[in-house]
Amino acid sequence: MTELAGQKVDAVSLTVFLLFFLAVTLVGFYAARWRRADNPLHLDEWGLGGRGFGTVVSWFLLGGDLYTAYTFIAVPALVYGVGAAGFYAVPYTIVAWPLVFVFLPRLWSVARSRGYVTLADFARGRYGSRYLALAVALTGILATMPYIALQLVGIQAVLDTMGLGGSSGFAKDLPLLIAFAVLAAYTYSSGLRAPALIAFVKDTLVYVVVLVAIIYIPIRLGGYGHIFHDAATALAAKNPATGAPRGSLVSGPKAQWAYATLALGSAMALFMYPHSATGVLAAKDRNTVRRNLAIMPAYSLMLGLLSLLGFMALSAGVGKGVAGYNAQLAVPQLFQQMFPSWFAGVAFAAIGIGALVPAAIMSIAAANLFTRNVYREFIQPRATPAQETRVAKIVSLLVKLGALGFVLGIDKQFSINLQLLGGIWILQTFPAIVTGLFSRWFHHWALLAGWAAGMAYGTWAAYGVAAAGKPHSHFGGGSATIPGIGQIGYIGVTAFVLNLAVAVLLTLLLRAFGSAPAPDETTPADYLVDGLPVPLPEAVVTPIAP
Repeated sequence: MTELAGQKVDAVSLTVFLLFFLAVTLVGFYAARWRRADNPLHLDEWGLGGRGFGTVVSWFLLGGDLYTAYTFIAVPALVYGVGAAGFYAVPYTIVAWPLVFVFLPRLWSVARSRGYVTLADFARGRYGSRYLALAVALTGILATMPYIALQLVGIQAVLDTMGLGGSSGFAKDLPLLIAFAVLAAYTYSSGLRAPALIAFVKDTLVYVVVLVAIIYIPIRLGGYGHIFHDAATALAAKNPATGAPRGSLVSGPKAQWAYATLALGSAMALFMYPHSATGVLAAKDRNTVRRNLAIMPAYSLMLGLLSLLGFMALSAGVGKGVAGYNAQLAVPQLFQQMFPSWFAGVAFAAIGIGALVPAAIMSIAAANLFTRNVYREFIQPRATPAQETRVAKIVSLLVKLGALGFVLGIDKQFSINLQLLGGIWILQTFPAIVTGLFSRWFHHWALLAGWAAGMAYGTWAAYGVAAAGKPHSHFGGGSATIPGIGQIGYIGVTAFVLNLAVAVLLTLLLRAFGSAPAPDETTPADYLVDGLPVPLPEAVVTPIAP
């Protein structure tokens, strides 16, 4: 061990971590040359990787896209902090895959047929409303920033565990800022090809670390029976901030509504995120999407195993007796305590790279939304593909800066709250996107009003949730009392129900008063396409109603 800025640093684990970080950085910059396009200054190339990824690349890309620091840091930290309630993430992913299998192939087909790059492109074309598309785009950008912030929290947890940076101020944040700058640089240079290539490294590392952890750590701790016993004892202890037990191994009756609505709402929101849609639209054909959705549940098994690390950290005594302990450090410190130095470095690299890959995809997806649905739609309608790509590159940097604002401005007692906040917002785009893939029954003005109602209620309710032991804080959780029922449930689902009710009622009223829907530029055949895109004029905006 060596000393760095007054903190102990394991030189071996730090060296291994830095070697992997350097390797993925080089891969990220090399990706600009991988499958080099004839015209790299085109949003299809920079933002969607040329729409040519096959089954293997798409599988790793989607895995790298969806299984993030949320998986490696936030979920185990929640299990460490409250117990069984943190396992809502496992049924959420189980529910998500059959749900999205129904509509994502249709989304891929219509996007390929009509040349759509974003979900907001689809909303504009399907409902003929540039303002509904704007609402979808701005919601996607807003919801993505706390999700990127969660990735930065994950990276910072690893850096803190390794003892990098000073005890406070700029020195403490410097390593994170360096990692942030490297991420921004190769994303700007290589676009979606960078995280697609790095995802191979990331997923391989994660599977190796998880398999070793679930076998080796229980052996060190005396077996799973001993782990669960220790975890139950630790969770039964009173939380000094609330005076109540920290949690339990089994969710009680009062927690069941929250558990179920969190799982359902998260499953519905998963592929409404712009980065999730970007991973799907980058596939080369419809069958690639279907194959990947069929085999993606393999990652759900990994998520369940990763969640157990929270119990293992409790059994190992990680953070025991430390006042105000940061639960986000539980898994990195468990690895530091249990593994030899060299393998701890491998585990830290898996977590760090596991945060960098989705952060890159998220910033690209948000940049695509701004470029296509704000810049080209309202600022420069005649923008060339090269102009679009240059703007997207710049915006991808700005989105990361916005994510830093969330890191600095929101309580990080449980970083999973960052993802839950984004979920509340992005779930409000579900009625416009998913119902639109099957029906044009909703009126575009009704959908816009429903979106506004859901966003307003969801944001207001989330603002009113205080973190445990901090009565005057805000955005401290994703659950609140459900009006009319009195049970505690996920705010995103309550806001979604309000959104849908407003959209249904206003659609009925608008139809009753003879308000005609705007033109639909899609055709039934578009939703079944499985091949090359239909040629469309570049950068030509079809005049449609607002």
